[in-house]
Amino acid sequence: MIKNHFKIFIRNLQKNPIYTFINITGLSVGLASSILIMLWVFDEISYDKQLDNYDRLYKVWRHIEYGGQIFSADILSLPVKEAVLNQDERVEMTAITNYGGELVVANGEKSFRHSGYFVSKEFLQMFDFDLIQGQPSSVFNKLESAVISASLASALFGDVEALGQTIKIDNGLDVEVTGILADLPANSSFDFEILMPFDLMVSRDQEWFESLQNNWINNSFHIYTLLKDPEDLASVNASIKDMADDYYKAAGPVDPDLFLYPMSQWRLHSGFENGEVSGGIIEYVRLFSVIAILVLIIACVNFMNLATARSERRAKEVGIRKSLGSGKKQLISQFLSESIFVTTVAFLFAILIVEISLPFYNQLLDKSLYVNYLAPSFWITGIALILLVGFISGSYPAFFLSSFKPVKVLKGMISTGKKGIAPRKVLVISQFAFSIMLIVGTVVIFKQIKHVKSRDLGYNQDNLITVPLSAEINENYESIVNRLKQNGSVESVTRSNSEVTQKFSSNLLEWEGMPEGVIIEALTITTDYDYLETTGAQLLVGRDFSRNFNDTACVILNQAAVDTMNVEDPIDMTIRTAEMDLRVVGVMNDMLIGSPYDPKEPMTLIFFPEWLEVMTIKLSSNLPLTESIAEVESVLSEMNPAYPFEYEFVDESFERKFTTINLINRLSSLFAFLAIFVTSLGLLGLAAFTAERRTKEVGIRKVLGATIVNVMVLISKDFTRLVGFAFLFAAPISWYVLESFLSQYNYRIDMPLWVLPVAGLSTLLIAILIVCSQAFKAAIMNPVNSLRNE
Repeated sequence: MIKNHFKIFIRNLQKNPIYTFINITGLSVGLASSILIMLWVFDEISYDKQLDNYDRLYKVWRHIEYGGQIFSADILSLPVKEAVLNQDERVEMTAITNYGGELVVANGEKSFRHSGYFVSKEFLQMFDFDLIQGQPSSVFNKLESAVISASLASALFGDVEALGQTIKIDNGLDVEVTGILADLPANSSFDFEILMPFDLMVSRDQEWFESLQNNWINNSFHIYTLLKDPEDLASVNASIKDMADDYYKAAGPVDPDLFLYPMSQWRLHSGFENGEVSGGIIEYVRLFSVIAILVLIIACVNFMNLATARSERRAKEVGIRKSLGSGKKQLISQFLSESIFVTTVAFLFAILIVEISLPFYNQLLDKSLYVNYLAPSFWITGIALILLVGFISGSYPAFFLSSFKPVKVLKGMISTGKKGIAPRKVLVISQFAFSIMLIVGTVVIFKQIKHVKSRDLGYNQDNLITVPLSAEINENYESIVNRLKQNGSVESVTRSNSEVTQKFSSNLLEWEGMPEGVIIEALTITTDYDYLETTGAQLLVGRDFSRNFNDTACVILNQAAVDTMNVEDPIDMTIRTAEMDLRVVGVMNDMLIGSPYDPKEPMTLIFFPEWLEVMTIKLSSNLPLTESIAEVESVLSEMNPAYPFEYEFVDESFERKFTTINLINRLSSLFAFLAIFVTSLGLLGLAAFTAERRTKEVGIRKVLGATIVNVMVLISKDFTRLVGFAFLFAAPISWYVLESFLSQYNYRIDMPLWVLPVAGLSTLLIAILIVCSQAFKAAIMNPVNSLRNE
């Protein structure tokens, strides 16, 4: 029977090559689009699942309430690590980490810059990464030790055994390689090439760490926990929530609530709003999962529409089969088999499309996605998909065609009428509605990105670069600055504890006369001289840090801090932050340091030359950028020969803040185009069939005096109505969904209502062009030929 079904399928394919091509192409593109989307979705939801302890790992967070809102942060004070461990016996282990920055790792003449962390000894025991060499419990037994990635070991030592070798960190610290770690997968929440003991960091700055032992308000570290049983999460959170109240109250007017946040939530549910989880990547995972399903449904709808539209052509076949004894089940089996055959061919072409497009797709996503053809799950999923799509695509045509009465069919009395046309109209309306929604969504996301990128940042990114500091640069800083200014390659230079685009630390603010219950947590930037001049930030009141004064106990507030404090004249006020009393010498404008979507927040600029990590350089506007950078490289390489010269433009660093929404914009644009393409392909088939079916009618109308325009309007007006109905259906849904999407951003556009009619008219124009192309063919046909067989 299957052999017979296959023969009929091949004959119909040969008999109707155009419609077969449209069906297979539509299904192939729909399947390929869905596969590509789901590759991205599966990659996102697989983050960190390679770890055996995945279900038991948590990060400690804190909620803090001030200004009538609850703010959430994952940066905590040093004492929290031991306090959480001792608070509840169900906590098996805790670990603390601190980002070491981009470190220069060298072996002789070979040197590379990679991200590194200082981690406590429990870290590798909790996070069971693939340690190729070394034991998690003992790799940090030696103070001057390091665990490096396999790729870094290969780069530094080639084929020579790396374990036990000595490497140099930042040209000043010799450490022994005590462990080799397999390269972290791309779908990991961590990104590092080198780990060093947290105790090593402590030993290098003992005075500072001694001051932090009982300091509960200086938040600089990330803390992780391993629970014995994940089922205990709720009760452990209740246990640790208020455990440190006495310590916090003794330290100042602050009462944060601690809680554990599971690893399973880190990637997908990364956002908090007023103390509640507020989306994250999960919103886009859901969105594109729906898009994948709908694109596939559009392709299936094309198959249904063309199959039912051509039902009259196969009516006699059904009649003859029934008169020869075929039952309804046999006919349904026949048509479903044909649908599955078509889907199988389409699936094979879809795999080909996926393989061809994957390099470009990966470049678009900045990922390394691939299809694992050796995995049984791929073939099980593939076969299930073929059967599901084949059944969905062929079900309605199968049941519709098999219901024809043989007597009426063979007498030529069969007509699909409203029974066949009405469902097709509903399906076409659904296709157009989805296309309109995708067009609206793409435009709104683009407008939101443009709106945020045009936001006043409070500083000038033009010609601004950052260079990591080293001990040599710090020692020769004044000489370097003087030489750079003398050769005219720079306009200004400064140093700070973080890049202009990164939030690094925060502290609570206190001042005399502070209202009871008021808590202000301010972003803290420690700087050298000329920070405002270099970044282009504006001083509003008072003065900048100056070499003419002793500014070691001074602070500059931003306008948001002054507004939040609700003071009229802050100059010469004394504020307390990070257990230091500081005198306010100036007020600057608000700089956007964190998320570009967030409101501007309180910020303090503290003159603190002891804590500086980054040099920020304003390149000369009178020289070409390449020439200015070459001059900077020449001076720094001479003064800092052990370090490779590396820099980053501030505007490029800022652009990375848009990585996710840029990705969503590109994906939505791509799949909006593919959805419209598949819809248009189906519409082309329907329009061609409609024009063919009405050939004799057109011939009669032309004989009676109808013009080409009359005929084109006649054939296209039905499809125009369908687009109108689709718009009425899509417009309110688009508005609701996109208004909800925009509501997650504090800095956002208003939903542009003009996009709705523009999307509707665009879809209408596409439909008219496709239908009219087929109507024109029918209209210009000689009526003599169309009426010859009447």
